[in-house]
Amino acid sequence: MDALAGSPLGWLCVGITALFGVTILCRAKRSLAEKANVLAWSLLPVLLGLLCMATLGAGRGLVACAACLISSMYLGSRELLPVGDKAVLITGSDTGIGHALAKYLDNLGFIVFAGVLNKDGPGAEELRRTCSRRLSLLQLDITNATQVQEAYLKVSKKVQNTGLWGVVNNAGVLGFPADGELLPMNTYRQCMEVNFFGAVEVSKTFLPLLRKSQGRLVNMSSMAGGIPLPRYAAYGASKAALSMFSGVMRQELSKWGIKVAAIHPSGFRTGIQGTSDLWDKQEKELLENLPADTRQAYGEDYLLGLKSYLPRMPTYCDANLSPVLSAILHALLAKRPRGLYTPGKGAYMPLCIFCYFPLWFYDFFIRKMLSTDSVPRALRTPEAESKNL
Repeated sequence: MDALAGSPLGWLCVGITALFGVTILCRAKRSLAEKANVLAWSLLPVLLGLLCMATLGAGRGLVACAACLISSMYLGSRELLPVGDKAVLITGSDTGIGHALAKYLDNLGFIVFAGVLNKDGPGAEELRRTCSRRLSLLQLDITNATQVQEAYLKVSKKVQNTGLWGVVNNAGVLGFPADGELLPMNTYRQCMEVNFFGAVEVSKTFLPLLRKSQGRLVNMSSMAGGIPLPRYAAYGASKAALSMFSGVMRQELSKWGIKVAAIHPSGFRTGIQGTSDLWDKQEKELLENLPADTRQAYGEDYLLGLKSYLPRMPTYCDANLSPVLSAILHALLAKRPRGLYTPGKGAYMPLCIFCYFPLWFYDFFIRKMLSTDSVPRALRTPEAESKNL
């Protein structure tokens, strides 16, 4: 201890540990009901850090204190608030993630407002049959400002002075996966209208209720909203806009005590690709809007082969939605939620490659990962091939 007392590094070690201890005590004082829990996971690392300083000396003690601080922060990020009487609005609850999330949160004891596109549809009927009376169904087309306002009035009447704890902007459309040049402008507009403008409309409308509770805004983006992926120009652009909106809102709403998170899942089986009837309609619209020279350059077999990608999508996707549901629950209840969640296999690695590696390497990686045998007609000719060498 003599060597520790005479060392500037030792005093730094003591200062860090003392600051850490004061922070923990302040947290316990603010939340007396959880004092025992706070002390259980936090005070022990402090004592361990002091013991390390006393026995290992200043240098190793500092390392021990840093390790204690990091482990405590990690444990703190895993600490969840009680469900209590928290109310959450979920959009797009007819099918997929929204449907599963409504059941999941209802089972945990949340008061759930499940917004559905069709209040008389099979998804809404299943929620009525399987969920508790705490769950309320709302007719909610998020592109319809009147329905959004009506939903706000119904929710505000029920939550009254307590406010709304969470809004999960889940509703979304995929569009027809095809080269960006081929997609009709209507596909771009529809994706932006639902995936971005609809989410913004809902967020802006319900923020007064979130402000009352100092609650959470959770936006369901996509891996395609963080990295460029071939054939997802319309969908990816709309989700990228939603991700940027989430980031800005996270910064701006922090002064109100509202926490904002974006979810970037990898491939999960949600049914977002739609039905065969919808594919036929989208394919017809795509073909009818193509200029003759573009149609000639790509070729009929390439264009007609685009639709074959849609039935294969579920085979590449995970049917287990648990990672996504767990991420949303953490965003809703964690004392220190993350700003970005990447649930699912392969969701984080492409994002890291895109952010930290040269773009040519990322493009090479994506080409290999999403390789396809389909080649436009013009690129099969010797003349076109020689131009691209």
